[in-house]
Amino acid sequence: MKLINFVLNVIWLVFCGLWMALAYVVAGIICAILIITIPWAIASFRLAMYVLWPFGRTTRVRDDAGAASCAGNVVWLIFAGWWLAIGHIATSIALAVTIIGIPFAWANLKLIPVSLMPLGREIVSTEDRFAGW
Repeated sequence: MKLINFVLNVIWLVFCGLWMALAYVVAGIICAILIITIPWAIASFRLAMYVLWPFGRTTRVRDDAGAASCAGNVVWLIFAGWWLAIGHIATSIALAVTIIGIPFAWANLKLIPVSLMPLGREIVSTEDRFAGW
């Protein structure tokens, strides 16, 4: 399974992972420059690493996520989330044009909810996704 994840991640990296990770890094840099939005910058950099190498990992809602995460996600959605979601949609369309790119387009579409509301989530290995339950 690890070999399959590695191969999928390398293909992902070449065709869309690098570009989408750069978009998250740019959003993180903008948030870091604005100082008051440093928590969103940290979330953006964390998601950049996830988008760069997603296979074999997933996200789950943190148990301690509360009203602050919800309010933070609203701010994120307004200023950066929808731009990143549009990027995921655009790369999904480009990937779906080819037959080999269809699974990667689908994986890209599954990243849209995380790009819209990243706060209150944690990135875990797919083997550990049910460990907290």
